[in-house]
Amino acid sequence: MNRKANHQLNRMRWILAVTLAFLSIIALPMQAFADSLNEGTREEQRQARYELPVESNEITDWPEGPEIAAQAAIVMEAGTGTILYAKNIHESLYPASTTKILTCMLAAENCAMDEIVTFSEEAVFSVPSDGSNAGIDPGQQLSIEDCLKCILIISANEVANGVAEHICGSESLFVQKMNDRAKELGCVDSHFANTNGLHDENHYTSAYDLALIAREFFKNELLAKIAGMRQVHLLPSPKQPDEIWENTTNKIIKNEIPYEYYVGGKTGYTDQAHSTLVSCAEKDGMKLICVVLKEDTPEQYQDTISLFEYGFNNFQKVNIADNETKYSIGGASFFETKNDVLGSSKPIMELNHQDYVVLPTTAQLSDTTSTLSYEVEDPDKLAEIVYDFHGVRVGETSVDFVKDTKLTYEFDSQLVSNLNTYTTGRSEDGRTIFINVKKVILWILVAVGVVLLLMTIHSVLDNYHFFSFEKKRRRSRKRRRRSRRYHGRNSDVDF
Repeated sequence: MNRKANHQLNRMRWILAVTLAFLSIIALPMQAFADSLNEGTREEQRQARYELPVESNEITDWPEGPEIAAQAAIVMEAGTGTILYAKNIHESLYPASTTKILTCMLAAENCAMDEIVTFSEEAVFSVPSDGSNAGIDPGQQLSIEDCLKCILIISANEVANGVAEHICGSESLFVQKMNDRAKELGCVDSHFANTNGLHDENHYTSAYDLALIAREFFKNELLAKIAGMRQVHLLPSPKQPDEIWENTTNKIIKNEIPYEYYVGGKTGYTDQAHSTLVSCAEKDGMKLICVVLKEDTPEQYQDTISLFEYGFNNFQKVNIADNETKYSIGGASFFETKNDVLGSSKPIMELNHQDYVVLPTTAQLSDTTSTLSYEVEDPDKLAEIVYDFHGVRVGETSVDFVKDTKLTYEFDSQLVSNLNTYTTGRSEDGRTIFINVKKVILWILVAVGVVLLLMTIHSVLDNYHFFSFEKKRRRSRKRRRRSRRYHGRNSDVDF
């Protein structure tokens, strides 16, 4: 019985081995065939993405941008928010781990860098163990700064969750904060469902929204520095006993696909999102934000560099105060004209000297159209001028009080509103006339002085006439008294 059972067992093992060998033999060509099908499908998808139109190429007199294989892409100038390149920028797509730039931005905005994050079991075990992680165990601790390094450099999913719990008490409350902050920045195509970008049907954004978030993210010097670091190296501590030493996967930062002007970025990948990349580069004082979504590696790096080069080579920053003629200071202008109430004088208003527009290298400020608005919330600003180039908003500037004038004359908003009739009145040639406050006050003081002088003279003359009249009246009375006395003494004399 036992011998028979062993014989049957060995026979089954032999059949299983033969079957597995047979399957392995036919599996190789089948896998190759499946891979070829997938490769064909991938190439078809790539070609379809490649053929999507580049909307910015339709703008009149706008430099033609490169065709790329990303589903969506954008290049935005960081200072003005001017969109230099636009391809499908408002389609809602999966961001993958580029989500983490928003997570880290909120951490930097709400925490000190030396605050300590204690990791819960929920934070550690709610993410897949085979995903990107830093190997943190429940109960271990890291500072906020070390957390930022783990999230941005090695894309640690559990660390992103731990930071969320530290700030808001739970991931769900933090996600709500993410969505609120995105709306504050002007995002219109996004809904975030987690802190790390792991796939969720309800977790999506757009190239435009990610560019707005990245624009704010790269304003923070520490975040920008960490986003450009090649590796994270954390030594063991009593609350975190493991040495963490890992490299970024960003091929530009690792110089595998080098780009000298690269500041930093965040990569992302899921099967549904494909490869995603958010980046920042700076050259000759111009800082650009680039986002590519749904592309296959390594093209996301190559296309990012191509887009940066397009931006740097075809666009320029133009200082508004130095080039504006319609609204500029000096000569006959918006602030000082031949119709100035009290003659040519130092103006009390000026254009902000730091503001600029971003234009094609073939254009100049006079090629733009401008809109002047007095509806500004900042009490230090009198007005705002917005510039457009063939329908593209390319920058803006503010009309400010001249600093030394503002220190002498403080105006509240109601007074400025009441004075708009004068400060924004139009002359015959279409320019605005202003009243020079210093000269007005000076002339008022002169006028008051003249009036006082005239009143004094008038008073003196009145007093002089009064005394003359009194003197004459006294003399007349004296003569009458003498006459009466004389006639009284000689009243009996017979003539």
